[in-house]
Amino acid sequence: MALRINSEAPDFWTDTTQGSINFHEWIGDGWAILFSHPKDFTPVCTTELGYMAGLKPEFDKRNCKILGLSVDPVTDHKRWMKDIEETQGHAVTYPLVGDPELKIAKLYDMLPEDAGDTSEGRTAATNATVRSVFLIGPDKKIKAMLTYPMSTGRNFDEVLRLLDSCQLTAKHQVATPVNWKQGDDVIIVPAVSDEQAKAKYPGGWKSPKPYLRIVPQPK
Repeated sequence: MALRINSEAPDFWTDTTQGSINFHEWIGDGWAILFSHPKDFTPVCTTELGYMAGLKPEFDKRNCKILGLSVDPVTDHKRWMKDIEETQGHAVTYPLVGDPELKIAKLYDMLPEDAGDTSEGRTAATNATVRSVFLIGPDKKIKAMLTYPMSTGRNFDEVLRLLDSCQLTAKHQVATPVNWKQGDDVIIVPAVSDEQAKAKYPGGWKSPKPYLRIVPQPK
């Protein structure tokens, strides 16, 4: 199944390093990040999982849970977690999904249906496309997707910025401009008329062009 922004995030039951979960129930009424890895004990992913562990308090503040996934059994994940803490300085305190039958990788369109049904004998290279980040909202819909090659470590500061933008724009009728970060000015979306904007922003806005209406970030 091809996934797009605003597709419903496929639900699943799975085993994790913290026990069995149902994905949608686990998300609850908050936000979630699902980020995937092609194989355990891979160098770039080791750095990513450790960095994400260090960022977890920031995601917690934003009511966003983190779920890692790797195409290997949970027993391997638990051994890998020791290496991650030793080399990266952060213990992985969020759950890691085991996907040894490739079910979730296929469900999220990261592997083709004919990829087989076992992680046995597969390498990181054959699982190279299992390198995605899915940002999922409280409505269980996909709000953003990012996919990286194995040779490039993901920028999880950017994922945090993306979450800030998605949460802000879900609450207010605004969009965030290029390189926006928390506290910067934002853009009134075209769906809001000038009359409606005057009611929302009585102090007015900067408008270098009629279609570009810039206001301070709403609280």
